This record gives sequence, C-alpha cells and structure tokens, in this order.
Amino acid sequence: QLSSGQIRDVNIEDLLGRAPIKLDDQLVRGHFAGARVLVTGAAGSIGSEIARQILGMSADHTVLLDNAESALYDVEMELRAKGHANFTPVIADVRDLAQMERVFARHRPAIVFHAAAYKHVPLMEAQPDQAVRTNVLGTRIVAGLAISHGAREFVLISTDKAVNPTSVMGASKRAAEMVVQTLAQQDGTGPHFITTRFGNVLGSNGSVIPLFRRQIAAGGPVTVTDPEVTRFFMTIPEACRLVLEAATMGNG
Repeated sequence: QLSSGQIRDVNIEDLLGRAPIKLDDQLVRGHFAGARVLVTGAAGSIGSEIARQILGMSADHTVLLDNAESALYDVEMELRAKGHANFTPVIADVRDLAQMERVFARHRPAIVFHAAAYKHVPLMEAQPDQAVRTNVLGTRIVAGLAISHGAREFVLISTDKAVNPTSVMGASKRAAEMVVQTLAQQDGTGPHFITTRFGNVLGSNGSVIPLFRRQIAAGGPVTVTDPEVTRFFMTIPEACRLVLEAATMGNG
C-alpha cells in the first residue's frame, strides 16, 4: 500500500551516498573557547554554519558581518531562538575600508573567517569588475585589518575553482589566495593566514544542487556539464567543521 503521506521531499543528505561525518574534537572546542571571532559573509550558507558551530563552542563573542540585510536578520532570529546571545550582527561591506576599520576597532577579533565573496560563475563572467572588487579587494581590506588590529588567525574560504582557473570567479578567488599568501610572507609577526578550498558542498549558495532540485520539480531536464562528469560532495556542516579544524591545526 502506498499513500501520498509517505512521499517526502528529497533531503540534501539523501544525495550524499554515505553517512554524514560528525567530528567532536576537544582541541577544536578549546581553540575557540573565550575567543573573539569575526565571520564575514555570515548570512551565507557557509558563513552562517561557521557561526552556528562557533557559538556552540563557548567563544567569548562572535561578530556576524554581511551586507545582505534580510538574510542576516533571518540568521539572527534563528540563533536568538536557539538561545544564543553572545553575538552581534553587523551590516557592513567588506569593500568599504573605513566601515571595516570601525568594525575591527570596536570588536577586536582574534580569529577572522573571511567567507564573504561573490560565487556565481555566470554572473561574475558578465561583471568581472564586481568579482575583483569583492573577492580580491575585499579580501585585501579584511586581511590587512586583521594584521593591523592584532588578530591571531585569518582563515580565507576559497574554492576549488581557484585551481588553474577557467572563469572570472575562479581567477578572482585565486588572486585573493595570492593576496593572503603575500601578506603572510611579508608579516612574520602577524596572524596565521590559512586558506581552505571547497569543492561541491551540498545545498550551499553557488552549489549546483539547488539548481538540480528546481529542474527536477519543474519536470526536467537536468542539465549537467558532461555526461561523464563525477562529482564528490560534502555537506555544509561537514565543510564548516573542517574549516574549524584547519583553523585549529594551521600554522600559516
């Protein structure tokens, strides 16, 4: 017997093909306990999950920074509903040096997660100036302020598209990586600079999965780059936990 009540929407985890990995490392928890943390791009899928995990690790205070007002408000309401109070949502643009200077001067973060970026390949192909302003110059501003305000760690969230880039988005993220590498070499006494690259994160902003779901709901077709393509996925919580692991273990 089959009833309509038995049919449910496909969960992202159903597409993973394996059980999600759950890490519980006391070393990571200890690393963030009592720390002041800044997350840029905190309204996005990756930034907001980094924030959720940090808030569960007894950080002293976390600043959630984004220029997307409605999305940041939604994240704030979700976190308040879960009982979190030791965080501050801030509407700001990583491309605005004076504004970011005020944020760093007021909150003095020890650890910076820089997730703010433009990610959609076709849009950046059409507007390369925006990719450069946000992904390259925005990274330069935030990383420079991390040095001048005494942060101990700066973690850049990058992408596998930065490897031998074939798109404006990938090239801008590779340039952002090079900015961070250069700053790390110039300032031996500054923060540890750490870069993490993601491949296919299920359900993240910029992921192909939301597109596939909309195409399936509309009755198809599902568009793929190539019939022979193989993709390897991780979930957003897995990806973000690995970022926290990298921040804990990385020495620059």
